Amino acid sequence: MKHGKKYRTIAEKVDDNKEYSLEEAFTIIKANAAAKFNESVEVHVKLNINPKKSDEAVRATAELPYGTGRTKKVAVVTSTKAKEAETAGAVLVGGEEIVEQIKDGKIMPGSDFDVLLATPEMMPKLAKVAKILGPKGLMPSPKNETVTAKVAEAVEMLSKGKRISFKNDDSGNVHQVIGKTSFSMEELTGNFAAFREAIQKAKSDSVKGRFVKSASVCSTMGPGMRISF
Repeated sequence: MKHGKKYRTIAEKVDDNKEYSLEEAFTIIKANAAAKFNESVEVHVKLNINPKKSDEAVRATAELPYGTGRTKKVAVVTSTKAKEAETAGAVLVGGEEIVEQIKDGKIMPGSDFDVLLATPEMMPKLAKVAKILGPKGLMPSPKNETVTAKVAEAVEMLSKGKRISFKNDDSGNVHQVIGKTSFSMEELTGNFAAFREAIQKAKSDSVKGRFVKSASVCSTMGPGMRISF
């Protein structure tokens, strides 16, 4: 892949053989944000897992104290918490009619909403659209805390990007946005600490030895820097 002049200029300042402290890496990222937009700050973690083994797979959530800097449109399917969901700011709220509109293509997952929450009693109703929601990663699940009775709290956390869900890819890596280059050092390090804790808690008893093999941070348009995890 051929990178542009700005990327190459920043890359020249990065030592590929060095393991940077978190503060050093974030300082470089913030000082060299060269894009015309507010770049995201990303963490990439290589795990010591076999992604083909379900008992080693990683799928978890984390609560970032300062959010990701991205807002999300949250929809709620419920028969018991509609008013609570509306007050909290959900963009779509309803019961079986929402399910039917998704089934009929009148509501488009990923376009009309970014996250779908459900209260427990609605899960059997959602089964009929599981094949639509599942491939888009939008099927509510207790594992990522999108099946909940605490609707107001969940809508607020998700819409502000404070509650994130992550899982490993086919190569055993986890990729996660933890903020923006405009964030303060305190905000970036605070979010990183919350994400790191969630990763560590996600280790299965089936995984032996060191869980995190390596980690790096970068901005959307910048080079990666190895860090201690």
